[in-house]
Amino acid sequence: MESQILPSLGRVYHALVLGASGGIGSAFLRAFEEDPACARATGLSRRGNGFDVTDEASVADAAKRLDGEGMRFDVIVCATGALTIDGIGPEKSIRAIEAEAMAAQFALNAIGPALVLKHFSGLLHRDRRSLIAFLSARVGSIGDNRLGGWISYRAAKAALNQIVRTSAIEIARTRPQAVVAALHPGTVATALSDRFSPGHERFTPDDSVRRLLAVLDALEPAGTGGFYAYDGQAIPW
Repeated sequence: MESQILPSLGRVYHALVLGASGGIGSAFLRAFEEDPACARATGLSRRGNGFDVTDEASVADAAKRLDGEGMRFDVIVCATGALTIDGIGPEKSIRAIEAEAMAAQFALNAIGPALVLKHFSGLLHRDRRSLIAFLSARVGSIGDNRLGGWISYRAAKAALNQIVRTSAIEIARTRPQAVVAALHPGTVATALSDRFSPGHERFTPDDSVRRLLAVLDALEPAGTGGFYAYDGQAIPW
């Protein structure tokens, strides 16, 4: 059966969404559940089942459990992340930096995805096309930074992009058909962006996910480790 959303897989597939209770994560999970070619869509989240990317034991235990069930995934989406953590939003200037708040940004937006790569990349197929994607943000681009501000969030997303790039090189050695990508979803109508985009047009989560899946589906292994926007354009590092 051909997939309606990931035809490049060319087969019935299994999908995993990490951060499946968030606005974008739940839209990813819904898209997979509605695809006739998706034989199983698994969602993990802190709210739903205690999955916490900032706790390595939680990440390792979840991966071990799925591995013990014999699960291998054709597509993994890590949709975890936050702009505001513990009530602290992005800084407007360097004078507003707080070490604890910056550390929290790195723990959730960079170290968490690194732990996902450490423990979950082994659940991708070795002998056929597989996809693993991480939600990044255009503001994590160093080359595209024209406005300044948001230092901790920008830096954490820039770190995520480097983590994705470096991991893709390593993963390609044992899974040459795998595609590892950082994706910018655009400005999406979720709780994450509510405070920071009044008056600006925003995608619905479902529309953003539809676009991101099309981008992911079109990527070839030669494009692994890249940073791509919802329209398929490569974003400067």
